[in-house]
Amino acid sequence: MLLTDITMGEFEKGLTITRTIILPFGSIEEHGPHLPLGTDTLQMYEIARLVTKKRPVFVGPPVFYGLCRSTKEHPGTISISGQTLRALVLDMLFSYHRHGLKNFLLLSGHAGGTHMAFIIDAAEEFLEKTKDTRVAVASILDLLNMGAADTLETPGDSHAGEFETSLMLYFFPELVKGTAPEEYPSFPKPFLVRNKRKFWPGGVWGNPDKASTDKGKIFAEKLSDFIIKLIEKLENFEEDKK
Repeated sequence: MLLTDITMGEFEKGLTITRTIILPFGSIEEHGPHLPLGTDTLQMYEIARLVTKKRPVFVGPPVFYGLCRSTKEHPGTISISGQTLRALVLDMLFSYHRHGLKNFLLLSGHAGGTHMAFIIDAAEEFLEKTKDTRVAVASILDLLNMGAADTLETPGDSHAGEFETSLMLYFFPELVKGTAPEEYPSFPKPFLVRNKRKFWPGGVWGNPDKASTDKGKIFAEKLSDFIIKLIEKLENFEEDKK
């Protein structure tokens, strides 16, 4: 059940079937010269939509903005602060809870470490302040590693490479503008740098040439099936009492 598409009566009826909601997060961020800026959000929302075709569950509208640290100097990347993201996540969770939702699966198509940390921090606070909720948080790369890594050919692929290009070829072929050279960032860890684009000029992390529509379908099906398994575990999750 997509919240954007149902009425308040349908929402009330839906609560008699499920108290679980998927909250998709993403970003407006460069994805090389061949993928759209909305890739993270578009692919995560489409996977969530695919879940609804297989299992009754609520899906909230996607959050298009995220915290983009490594790509913030690339053209088109629009980043919000961690504090803004954290506050938004908290407000969303408490509002959904007020309307009867109990089980929350926060899934982010943008997998940046700092971005995910602020989402997790907000979810932890929400969990501490509510007594009847269950919460899970995962990035799309977490889902890939747990549920579909055997399909991936490119070691270390993570951004605008084989995985994401395949998903976009499957979901939105009209938005894919060809391909891009294989590339991996070369940030001089542990040092922080101002000119991040110097160390990651093309904005690709992986090998887009390994992508295909068929792989995209396989990734989408495997990830949606894995999310359904996560939902089942979440709805029955009980913390050990010690």
